[in-house]
Amino acid sequence: MAAALDWKGEGSSRTPFDAYTSEALYQRELERLFYSRHWCYIGLEAEIPNPGDFRRTEVGERSVIMTRDKEGKVVVVENACAHRGMQFCRERAGNAQDFRCPYHQWNYDLNGNLTGVPFRRGVRQGGRINGGMPSNFDPKEHGLRLLRVSTRGGAVFASFDPDVESFEDFLGPQILAYYDRLFHGPKLTVLGYTRQRIPSNWKLMQENIKDPYHAGLLHTWFVNFGLWRADNPARLVTDARHRHGAMISIRSGGGGGEVTRNVTSFKERMTLHDDRFLDVVHEPWWGEPTVVMLTLMPSVIIQQQVNALSTRRIRPSGPGVFDYVWTHFGFETDDDTMTRRRLRQANLFGPAGFVSADDGEVIECVQQSFAQVKHGHVYNELGGQQVDDHTDHMVSETLVRGMYQYWREVMEAKS
Repeated sequence: MAAALDWKGEGSSRTPFDAYTSEALYQRELERLFYSRHWCYIGLEAEIPNPGDFRRTEVGERSVIMTRDKEGKVVVVENACAHRGMQFCRERAGNAQDFRCPYHQWNYDLNGNLTGVPFRRGVRQGGRINGGMPSNFDPKEHGLRLLRVSTRGGAVFASFDPDVESFEDFLGPQILAYYDRLFHGPKLTVLGYTRQRIPSNWKLMQENIKDPYHAGLLHTWFVNFGLWRADNPARLVTDARHRHGAMISIRSGGGGGEVTRNVTSFKERMTLHDDRFLDVVHEPWWGEPTVVMLTLMPSVIIQQQVNALSTRRIRPSGPGVFDYVWTHFGFETDDDTMTRRRLRQANLFGPAGFVSADDGEVIECVQQSFAQVKHGHVYNELGGQQVDDHTDHMVSETLVRGMYQYWREVMEAKS
C-alpha cells in the first residue's frame, strides 16, 4: 500500500522508483486522484455542438460519455448499465436520442434517467403473468451514474465526487488566470486529434511538462529556433497546493550562445525547407507570453505554443502505460489563414511531432530503467530542494517537486 512507500527525508525532491512501478500505488492513485476530490478533463464543448451529440472518453480507467441533452446542457454519465454494468456505448462519437444497452435493452435518456425496462411487468402466458420486476421497483433509483460537471470557456471537466470543491477553487487564482487567458470567450473549433499509447507511467508526462530543464537540451527545434530555451524570459507558477503548474515563456530569436555551448541538440546549420512552420502571428489575447503550458493534476495538459493550441488528455492504463490524446483546436473567430497556421504548427506536437516525439521516447526509456533497476530514486534538485510559488526563470525543477509534495499528501506516503 502507498502508506508503506519507503520515501524518507529529502522532502519531495527524490522520488522512489516504486512510485512509477507499483501496482498497489497505481490503484490508490486511481481512487484518490482520478475518482475522488479532483476534476478530470473530459473534452471540449465544441465536440458535442448539438443536442444528442455524444463522445465516449475516460476518467482514469473508467469509461464515461459526454453528451448534450435536449435543452443544450452538457451531461457526463458513466458508461455502465445500471442492470449488469455493461459498457453499453461502443461508438467513439455520434448523435443519439437516447442510450440503449444491447445486453438486456435497458433504455436511458440523455440525462441518464432509466426510461425503459423490457418485461418490467412480466410476460402474459396462458392467462397469467410470469416474471417481471418487483412491485417496489422504481426506475428513478436505477439511472446511470451522473458525474458532477463544470464547463468554463468551452472546456468540460467532470468528477465522480459529488463533494469536490468548485472548479475555480480547484485551480486557484494563479492558475485560473492562465486558464482564462486561453479560454477567454470565443467559441472553440476542433481541428483534429492525434493519439498515442506510451509505455510509461502517467506521472512522467505530467513531470515532463512541469520540467523546463530538458526543453532546451533535448528538443532540437526549441533550442535552434528559440521557441523554448534557458535564456528566454520565463516564469514558473503553481497553485497554493502545488498540484497544478504553469510554465510561461517568450520566444527568442534562437541561434548560438552560452546556453547552446556543448548542447548536442543544437544544430548550428539547421534551417527549414518550409519556413511557414515558424510563421508566427502575435494574437491580441497573448499579452507578452508566446508559450503557456498548463499542467492540471491529474488528467490534462493545456498548451499554447505560439499559434498551436491543444489539450493533451492523460488516460492511465496500468502503472507502466497510458494513452495520450491530443485535441487540436482554434477559435470560431479565426480566418482561414489562421486555421491553416494552427494546423501547420500542430506538426510540432503529437505522436510524430517535431518536438513531442522526443518526449514519448525518453519517458519510455525512463520507465524501462525503473522496471529493471527497481531500487533507486529520481533526483529533482535543480534550483534547490524547496517548492517555490513563483520562479522568474526556467532553470528549476520546482514544479516537479511541488507535484510530489502534493502527491505525498494525497497518497499518505511515509516520510
